[in-house]
Amino acid sequence: MKVPNTEHTSRPWRIHELTRDFRLEDVWALDTPGGPDDLPRLVQQFVSGGDGSDETCGPQVLWAIRWKVGEVLGWDDPRHGAGAGAPTLRDRLPADLREAGHGPDLDGFLFRPLYLLRDEWAGELANRTVHAVMHLGWVPDGDGRHHGQMAVLVRPNGVLGQGYMVAIKPFRHLFIYPSLLRQIESGWAAASAAPRP
Repeated sequence: MKVPNTEHTSRPWRIHELTRDFRLEDVWALDTPGGPDDLPRLVQQFVSGGDGSDETCGPQVLWAIRWKVGEVLGWDDPRHGAGAGAPTLRDRLPADLREAGHGPDLDGFLFRPLYLLRDEWAGELANRTVHAVMHLGWVPDGDGRHHGQMAVLVRPNGVLGQGYMVAIKPFRHLFIYPSLLRQIESGWAAASAAPRP
């Protein structure tokens, strides 16, 4: 469920220190009830794509089109990625976040991990259109229960990036986010219902 940006900005997330020149695009509350130490499980599920059972064809087609256009126009050339042609937020990490670790192996995942703490995880993606941050927070609900919160922060790259963000906004809100949220939430429910060793 989409929530007001203040649900992200009012919390003392460490990501605020790193992204003062980024704008907050979207904040979503995730139906992922859990205990205080369950954020690493959510991150693992998120980066592995969950169980994929709720994924629909529409978003997959949109992603395929986006990657093809990016390939043809050179948007996703590795030379423009974070740490290559684009600055990386890793260079902004204070010592304690560098030492914190970054969570599960992200081989093949779009976002490069920045850090994993008990209550938040962040990863970045950079190309010719944008420098983006995906942030997962673990929000207390009271009585020891928590749920996930997903926020997307973006710094568009010039006119191309600004136009790109305007062009993809309806697709993000109508197809990409709803599908991603269904996938995360159904994967979480399935994993929570499975017997634990």
